[in-house]
Amino acid sequence: MSNKEAYEQKLQAKLDELQAEVDKLKARAKSAEADARIEREEEIDRLEAKRDEMRAKLKELRDSSDDAWDDIKAGAERAWDSLSQSLEKARSRFKK
Repeated sequence: MSNKEAYEQKLQAKLDELQAEVDKLKARAKSAEADARIEREEEIDRLEAKRDEMRAKLKELRDSSDDAWDDIKAGAERAWDSLSQSLEKARSRFKK
């Protein structure tokens, strides 16, 4: 297995874990009061948009040549960092 393939699998596993977290947050949002529910659903929407960006980066990585994937990897890492930060913000807001 090449480094590129290993990295793709790692990103896919992270995305799968993140989706499970998003699903948990959605379930918690449904049980919140009306005002809090709207705020939480908006937070989830932002998180899902970032997740979709990460999926696009993963697709770009998969479609890239072996020579170009290092450049794309850097963009994917930045997208993952942004997504991780958004997830942490959402988790902290849902604790309130």
